[in-house]
Amino acid sequence: MKYDYLIVGSGLFGSVFAHEAAKKGKKCLVIDRRDHLGGNIYCEEKEGIRIHTYGAHIFHTSNRQIWDYVNQFVEFNHYVNSPVANYKGEIYNLPFNMNTFSRMWGISTPQEAAAIIAAQRKAITGTPENLEEQAISLVGTDIYQKLIKGYTEKQWGRDCKELPAFIIRRLPVRYTYDNNYFNDRYQGIPIGGYNQIIEKLLDGIDTEIGADFIADREKWERAADKIVYTGPIDEYFGYELGRLEYRGLRFETERLEEENHQGVAVMNYTDRETPYTRVIEHKHFEFGHQPVTYITREYPCEWKPGDEAYYPVNDAKNQALYAKYKALAEKETHVIFGGRLGEYKYYDMDKVIERALTCIDGI
Repeated sequence: MKYDYLIVGSGLFGSVFAHEAAKKGKKCLVIDRRDHLGGNIYCEEKEGIRIHTYGAHIFHTSNRQIWDYVNQFVEFNHYVNSPVANYKGEIYNLPFNMNTFSRMWGISTPQEAAAIIAAQRKAITGTPENLEEQAISLVGTDIYQKLIKGYTEKQWGRDCKELPAFIIRRLPVRYTYDNNYFNDRYQGIPIGGYNQIIEKLLDGIDTEIGADFIADREKWERAADKIVYTGPIDEYFGYELGRLEYRGLRFETERLEEENHQGVAVMNYTDRETPYTRVIEHKHFEFGHQPVTYITREYPCEWKPGDEAYYPVNDAKNQALYAKYKALAEKETHVIFGGRLGEYKYYDMDKVIERALTCIDGI
């Protein structure tokens, strides 16, 4: 059978595109090299607890159109992301707010907090030349040393003095007692998990898992008139201009005979010595009271070809290389490149959906 569209990758971009294309009468085939559908929002269920297999996914948006779009598939709960930072056993609220400052300095008013930060920011004079100087120029030395430095160095695998200043363009500081991490109007977790969103998006659409487009390229290219490609853009072009770089992640999930391990869904470990950046306790996303719990430790790691790619490396060298690949992509009139890997861009979930809907308008 000849399809109108072969969609390579069943994450949110590919699944939304397939769903909307099918509504327009297009025949679609969705393939994925993994052994499941759903990309990085895929969840496994164990003992009534849905485990976010590829790290915490918390839906948030200020776009009412996108919120209404996802709510047609599933109802969302009222989960609000309020992570905490653990610095050598000291617990601080995130994002940086009056609860953080009160804990750190023993103060209680916004005026006191603002004065301390303003004084500490003066440690940097002139234009910040690296990430460390940029962070201190924004939030001062105490917050930088305890809550930014170690976490960032683990995340990127190098010293903050070696990282470019532009990685941190701004750091949100709130002079209110507000632990809600996101400023977005709408947020929550799907009641019953993310998998059902993908299942409903792909209902009635042909799918195939364990299918590697690159490994069997000629076969898959013959399957459809057009291709929606959500894999790594450099891989599509056979790395002919060189390889784009990523940061990798390793997840270590453990079952614990406890009802409540850490009291919060997301705990960041901000010291340099703890090898993982955060611990996710999945049941708290859905307010679970099961007698056991599952936690996942998240370890950033160096990425090498063949590994799962997570975070594009947003530096000048890689952006310049991506710009060259994007120029090649624009010449491929029968291919749409989309998503985090296809566009070499870190995307929140709402922005991925928005982008897929924009692409659909053009077919």
